Amino acid sequence: MLTILDRYILKRYLATFSVMLLLFIPIGIMVNFAEQNGKMSANNAPVNEILIYYMHFTVYIGSLLFPIFLFLSVIYFTSKLANDTEIVAILSSGVSYNRFLRPYIIGATLVAILMFVMGMFLVPKASVGFNEFKYKYLKKGKQDRVTNNIYNQLNETDFIYISSFESARQNGKNFTFERFDEENNLKFKIAASNIRWVEKDSLYRLTSYRKRTIVGDSAILESKRRLDTLFAFKIDDLTPVSYVAETKNLFQLNKFIEEQKRKGASNINTYILVKYKRWALPLTAFILTIIAVAVSSVKRRGGMGVNLAFGILVAFIFVFFDKVFGTLAEQSGFSPLLAVIIPNILFGILAFYLLQNAKR
Repeated sequence: MLTILDRYILKRYLATFSVMLLLFIPIGIMVNFAEQNGKMSANNAPVNEILIYYMHFTVYIGSLLFPIFLFLSVIYFTSKLANDTEIVAILSSGVSYNRFLRPYIIGATLVAILMFVMGMFLVPKASVGFNEFKYKYLKKGKQDRVTNNIYNQLNETDFIYISSFESARQNGKNFTFERFDEENNLKFKIAASNIRWVEKDSLYRLTSYRKRTIVGDSAILESKRRLDTLFAFKIDDLTPVSYVAETKNLFQLNKFIEEQKRKGASNINTYILVKYKRWALPLTAFILTIIAVAVSSVKRRGGMGVNLAFGILVAFIFVFFDKVFGTLAEQSGFSPLLAVIIPNILFGILAFYLLQNAKR
């Protein structure tokens, strides 16, 4: 049961967080529009698509900044409580510091639930429209997917490789297709200097086609200048867009990762990292809340400004660690799980240390 103290602090917690979102997200929209307006005009982006883009932008960017907004809002209103000596009065009345923390933990729980639901189900939908618009009008001509050294395992027996891929032309170079039997022996191999999807005929066109079929201890060779044929895959599915993991909800993402593992996707760590970050985001709400309370619950010389400055510094350090370890996981084979856990462990230790000092 919530006491008057719980309701008072919880109300301030949620109200300040909401105001922070309502204040800074419109500013973010205006800044983004000022930066991108020229590109939108140059690429003839329709007004209705721009409006839909900023609806998606609000959800997408808002979810990314939730932890920072939460952190700064807790520092702001807790510093105000401390400057008005309200916290001194609360603790002097016999309320323990742990009891004082309870409404903050309740608030962090509510925000964590919101983060979880948004990250797992709402943000993926917004990510589709946000990224499609970005690559259609703001990054026109830039690649939105891996285009070199594409290797895929289609099923238990079939493997393909393409050295480079042009999604706009549905065209790949240095294509190979290999099929193995149950004993993992090569049955045949198809090679072509070029593979292209012919939309109007719904078939693949291979240039400089060569096929080697293994029969016992011998091989049958076949070659043609050009061959039109069918394969049981879509060429556009060979290399998903770089943001594909962001567009899938909790259940779709788990299934997608398993499929990509089976296919031997080279960028599997990118997808796994997205999954772990979603799970870690609610935990971040608790860690940052505790740090914010521990820092700002003590009245300091310099007042709220000192606490906010410290808060902004910690926020930037947190983002820095998150980006560094995320990049390591995506590009160097570093464990995605460790990339997510390490920043949270480091800041969890910081939260514990600051909390112990605040209790004193």
